[in-house]
Amino acid sequence: MGDTQFLETKQGRRLAYHKFSGRMPAVVFLGGLRSDMGGTKAVHLEAWARRSGREFLRFDYSGHGESSGEFTEGSIGEWHEDTIAAINALTEEKVVVVGSSMGGWQALLLAKRMPEKLLGIVTIAAAPDFTEDGYWEVWSDEERQTVMEEGEIALPSEYGEAMVITRKLIEDGRDHFVLREPLRIDLPVRMLQGTDDADVPMDVAMRLLDHLEGPDIRLELVKGADHRFSTPDCLDTITRSVEEVLLHA
Repeated sequence: MGDTQFLETKQGRRLAYHKFSGRMPAVVFLGGLRSDMGGTKAVHLEAWARRSGREFLRFDYSGHGESSGEFTEGSIGEWHEDTIAAINALTEEKVVVVGSSMGGWQALLLAKRMPEKLLGIVTIAAAPDFTEDGYWEVWSDEERQTVMEEGEIALPSEYGEAMVITRKLIEDGRDHFVLREPLRIDLPVRMLQGTDDADVPMDVAMRLLDHLEGPDIRLELVKGADHRFSTPDCLDTITRSVEEVLLHA
């Protein structure tokens, strides 16, 4: 679907992206931790956007996919800088963002820090504050000591090679929490969550639903769906949710 293009950010990072120009508002896909813009959900949404003539942007955070840098050098804050740089440089008007897993955290940070740029949000297995709640809080004393003294820890992953979590990622995550203080979003928000998600369990989605304040916030649970949320039915659910947000934006 076109050649990869690159954006140089003011922080000196080179971000890979694909953009389809069409009618506004644009839809922007925000990927998950250690995923890239070539994933099933991102490509599915671009195909939908092309069929409907909708402007669409997908990109790789630094240290991900085709972008510059190493994954272990990054952090939530730096990937948020990447997100802001991509949206500001590559979109002209307000956008609808679709955030998957860590991308859901990024979407909520956008709602917190630059709501004037957003028309609506769709999250897929959103993982806000996961560096603390999903890692640090459940680690043993030994695992905490390892990451603090050695600077990183390698965790087994069902998606392939071990997931390396750095001290930088843990400490920087604490500067970007969204569940520790009130968060009001006066935009349509649709949250999607699989009941069989082993990486981001349903109680995270319920906590987020209870935490957010706003006039149009809904959570949809999909029975049997896992964290990938990439079956044909799940992909149809994503596009339906995006269309609903666009309708109400």
